[in-house]
Amino acid sequence: MDELGYAVPWPERLARVALTRIADPGDEVMGRALRDRGVDAALRAARAGERLPGASPRKTESYAIRAVRAAPVADLAAAGKAGARFLCPGDGDWPAQLDDLGPQRPYGLWVRGRPSLRLWALRSVAVVGARACTDYGAHMAARLGAGLAAAGWAVVSGAAYGIDAVVHRSALGAGGATIGVVASGVDVPYPPGNARLIGEIAEHGLLIGELPPGDHPTRARFVLRNRVIAALTRGTVVVEARYRSGSLITARRAAALGRVTMGIPGPCTSGLSEGVHELLRADALVVTDAAEVAELVGEIGADLAPARHGPILPRDRLAAATARVLEALPARGDADTEAIATAAGAAPGDTLGRLYELQALGFVERADGRWKLVRTVPGGPPHRRG
Repeated sequence: MDELGYAVPWPERLARVALTRIADPGDEVMGRALRDRGVDAALRAARAGERLPGASPRKTESYAIRAVRAAPVADLAAAGKAGARFLCPGDGDWPAQLDDLGPQRPYGLWVRGRPSLRLWALRSVAVVGARACTDYGAHMAARLGAGLAAAGWAVVSGAAYGIDAVVHRSALGAGGATIGVVASGVDVPYPPGNARLIGEIAEHGLLIGELPPGDHPTRARFVLRNRVIAALTRGTVVVEARYRSGSLITARRAAALGRVTMGIPGPCTSGLSEGVHELLRADALVVTDAAEVAELVGEIGADLAPARHGPILPRDRLAAATARVLEALPARGDADTEAIATAAGAAPGDTLGRLYELQALGFVERADGRWKLVRTVPGGPPHRRG
């Protein structure tokens, strides 16, 4: 293995580079051929127009036509000019969790950026959502991206408009790690309006994709890209999504792979909450901030979110016996010590001591030997209402 973590021999590396031109990402026919025949035999069959098991005549012809145009050495050179490298399954930097995709495992990954993809992916979370997001969705995505990055998690998304872009920017702004998974060549900024952001991801984080240099995305490639996001990470959070959303495809694929699926709830009247709420009704978990996400995907007992509770009132700090005496006082009017003791089920002497304690704390007052509630504690809410 060399210093870049390349362990796969050069001939196999060239063959896998060629396959990124010949077969579509996630092609199960080619994936099974790689598993059953090996890389060299599968490539030879594709070039020769030999029909692979499960391949239609049209697909067999497509392999042969594309194979003529495959130039792996030129593709590697073009990637090098763009500052990219090619990782193969079996390389030291290959994220082993992608192997869970079985025959849909990538033939290899084109990677821009210096950090270790394998190490970053070990502690990563996907945050995906609507392209045409609301201000609420953008706010929640920014909180998640910055919070997860600050907690040491690599934030993964698709570098698209909307939620994806907000998540990447917030992670970068927090000085954290972010990985963009693209449906084009890693040297092709897509969407063009995010060209600057994509360049920043490649410079300060990692940009990865399955397509060779110069390739552009298609609708199908976006869908296939989502399986990589799902498999690469420990869990997927969806922030705003309609019923027919690619984000839901990512989340459902993550669930099928045994990853944690999560959703940020939104207004029930918003169409952009429909998909998330449907996901939550099925099998996803509700999260509201980065700490809750980290608790679900992190190490048991090591990434716990802080306990959530309402405001602590002064009476919450009373001893149980003292609180019983306070509850025994009438809501209106007053009572003597003996009546209060009877209502509290306590001895008169102990009750009197606790009444004096409550008087010192400002809960009760005494007049003519009788006790009554003080309506409010200065600076605090009422203790009892009539």
